[in-house]
This record gives sequence, structure tokens and C-alpha cells, in this order.
Amino acid sequence: MKKVILLIITIISFQAFSQTNGSFSSLKVKELNNKIRLNYILIEQPTDQVSYGLEPKMGFFGLNYLIPLNDWLYTGAGFHGALTGDQGGLFTLGVTLGVNTPIYKNLYFDANVHFGGGGGYRSLVNGGGIIYPNIGLQYKKNDFSFGVQYGYMNFFTGIQKDSNISFFVEIPTTLRVASYEDANKSFTVSNNSKPAVKSVQQITFDYFFPRGNSRTDASTTPIYKPIDHTLSVLGFEYQRYLTPTTFIYAHVDAMYSGLTAGFMDVFFGAGKNLKLTNRINLFGKLGIGAAGGRIFPEGGLTVYPNVGADIRITDRFGLSGHAGYHKSIKGIASFEAYTAGFSIKYYGLSGGTKDPFTGEAVTEINTQGLRINVENQTYFDVAKFGIPASDLQLIALKVQYDLNKRFYIAGEASFAYEGKSGGYAHGIFGLGIKSNKFLNDKVSLFAEAAAGVAGGGRVDSGEGVLIRPTAGINYHVNNDLSFHASGGQMWSPFGNVNSSNINIGLTYGFSILNAKK
Repeated sequence: MKKVILLIITIISFQAFSQTNGSFSSLKVKELNNKIRLNYILIEQPTDQVSYGLEPKMGFFGLNYLIPLNDWLYTGAGFHGALTGDQGGLFTLGVTLGVNTPIYKNLYFDANVHFGGGGGYRSLVNGGGIIYPNIGLQYKKNDFSFGVQYGYMNFFTGIQKDSNISFFVEIPTTLRVASYEDANKSFTVSNNSKPAVKSVQQITFDYFFPRGNSRTDASTTPIYKPIDHTLSVLGFEYQRYLTPTTFIYAHVDAMYSGLTAGFMDVFFGAGKNLKLTNRINLFGKLGIGAAGGRIFPEGGLTVYPNVGADIRITDRFGLSGHAGYHKSIKGIASFEAYTAGFSIKYYGLSGGTKDPFTGEAVTEINTQGLRINVENQTYFDVAKFGIPASDLQLIALKVQYDLNKRFYIAGEASFAYEGKSGGYAHGIFGLGIKSNKFLNDKVSLFAEAAAGVAGGGRVDSGEGVLIRPTAGINYHVNNDLSFHASGGQMWSPFGNVNSSNINIGLTYGFSILNAKK
């Protein structure tokens, strides 16, 4: 584990900016006025089409990040997850395309189509593909917005599908960026008028110590047996500060040891810091979200209070230790565990030219390249337990963060939508290398080595550890937009998966404005 931590810090620290490229005022900065949409959907379950007990309704929440393409058209990506019913562990990932146009004063017409993959009970979703068209009304007033929609949630590869009424609220968020062409440069700042955003990103290593009536699902022998051993979990968290000591956050975990692969959780919450010194502080957090997979069937709604301490090693990097209590809101059959772990933290100040809380001036802006990929992944002859091997189709959302002009780190979440393994998903991190552009600056090459956690859908990945090297080619439409194709091999060292794969996707790149005081 010490070697893993050292490698991560070394990779992340491997950043080098060129000499100053002029004044920040010469950089063309774009403001992206994006939206975060939270919705709640109540879905009737196909109780008359299954032979086992099934709750008649499932409560489903959604989180989508929406980006306007023009005055009336938007796109985006997001998650859905089960909160009530008995399908805790049902998660989906997908992309959205929609229209939003005014009708009268503050009333707007809104319609969209969401396509993705995911699942919980494989018998309900089969391959996992989901298409969810919506049509409805939205009311906007300044920064406040809410709406109601009629939709049809359709896991088109299975039997779970239902028309429904959903409610949503929308939160505006502004992102200041530059073109990807200007990535990995430095600019001096003379006008400190725009406040930056203070954030923290961290990779977490957690250990769950189950207690109470925590039990496995029906995949074990005997079924529903007590869980009385330590579980190992890998996660990622993003924090955004609202005040110097108060933050909101989003957190996602996947289990890689202790259970058959398939457990996952997603949390949203708020936290507070207590500063002890310039380098050390205590913190407390409370998260609420959804969790499940390979545990006794439950609704999914989970709370997760957490306390800990941070030590800031440099201006950008730190370590923290923490402990908490993970509790499913279900009753006597719910999963609960004490938790303990540690995190590797990256402190960010981006998008502006002064500290948002102290007003301290920024002296330099470093542009950091970031690329967002949406791709279709095809895995051939994937080994499964209890059912025949088959090809899998996955939808993937991938983020690539440049370390310099040559190397980058990448994080990816992928969910199955075809191949009789609905509910299979993986989350991986890796290191990549890219070539210079050639053939009239239209083509470049890349290679990646990644590892992470995978499970669900009876894919035989053991307890979930996954390794996947890939190599591919980019075709650059312009400085920010490109198409790519790649191929590689995926295998699970503690399971029987050993599958070749091909990927085809679309990439949009831009530059984050990192502030240096």
C-alpha cells in the first residue's frame, strides 16, 4: 500500500509548466453556464412477471450535469440510483440530449432523452440498456428553477419499464475555462477581479467493519449469510467550498475485497473544517445517498457520517485519516458498518484571479488540460459465473487530466447496456501518454495503463480487481473536439475475465485555470 501511495503522489506531482506565456488578459476565457439537475422518480415494478417477492414501487433519484449547446439545446451526462423499494445497488450511467425553450414569462418547455446502461436485479434489466424520454414544464426565477415531467423509464433489454411523473430542481453553476490549445501554459495576472473556486479532490482507501444484521445477497452459499469480516473499498470525492471552512461534496465508492464484486455507493453531503494550524485541521461530514449490491435486498437509501483529520504536506497535496458509520435506512435487515481509512488529497484554486474568501491576489494562472470522453466499449467473450460467457457493450464516461504536454492521468466509469449482464460496472484510474499531432495536425496516438474495481451482472471478476491496458488513435476535428478509437485487453487477476476490447468515442477538451498565489 505504501508503494501505491508513493506512485500516486509521484504521478500527480509530475507536472511541469513552460515559461510564462504572457499576460492573463491575452488568454481567451470562456464562461460555461451549466446546470446540475436533481430529480426523483417513482417507478412501478413488474411484480406480476417475476417468481420472487418484489416491492411494488421503487424510488429512483437522478443527478445530471447539463451543458448548453445554444439558447435552446443542451447535452450532459449523469447517474441514477435506487433509494426506496428493494433494489439498493441499482445504478445507471448515461448521456442526455434535450431542448429547453420559453413559453410564457418564467415558464419553459423542457424535453430530453437519456440513454445509458446499468441495473440491479439482472432478471429485471437483462443487458442493462436504458432509454428514458421526458417531456414537461420548468419554472425559472433568477437562480432558482424547478419542474415536473412525464416520462417513460425503459430498460429496453429487460422487463423493467414504466411511465411516470418526475420532479426536479436545477442548480446553476459557472465554469471559467480556456481552449485546450492553451493547456499547460503559465500567464501573469495583473487584474484580480474574478474570484476563484476553492475545491479538494481526493482518492480514498476505506475499510468497512460490518456489524448488526449485515448479510450477503442470494449469490452466496448459504444465501443471506452474515458478513463478519473486513471489506475493502476504493473511492473518489470532490469537495467545493462555500465558505473558508464549509464545503459540499460528492463521493463514490466501489468494493474490491471481501464480497463478490458488485457493491457500490454514491453520496452527496456537506462538511465543516476546524483549523488547528496552517497545516492541520479536523473535519466532520454528513453524507446521504444510495448503496447496495451483493448485500441483502434493501431500498438503497444510506447515511454516512464521517470525522477525521487532514495534514497539508504542500500547497497542493495532503493526506487525511478518517472514521465513520455507514448505515442503510431499512430496519433490522439493513447493512451497517463502522469505517476507517485514509485519503490522498489535491487542493485546487481555479477559474478566477483572487482567493474567493480572503480576496488575496493571484500572481499567476497555470492552464491545465482536461478532456471529457464519452465512448462505447465492446468487450469480447467476457467470462461469467452461472451463465455463459458473452460479448458486452458498455457506455463509458472518462476524464483525462494532463500532467504535462505528454503524460496524463485518467479516471473512468463504465456501465453495461447490452450482453445479458445488466448491473455490471467498473471504475478505473490510470496513466496515459500521448504523441504530438501529425498529418496536418489532425492525428495523434495514445496509450494507457489502468487498474480499478469491477463487478456485477455475474461477470466473473472475482472480488473485483481489474487491469486494462489500451492503445489508440485520435482524429482532431479542431483544437477542442476529437474522435478516437482504441483497443486493449481487460483481465481480473483474481477472477476469470480475460477479454480483448475496442472503444469508439468523442472527446471534448478545455483548459482549467489553476491559480497560484
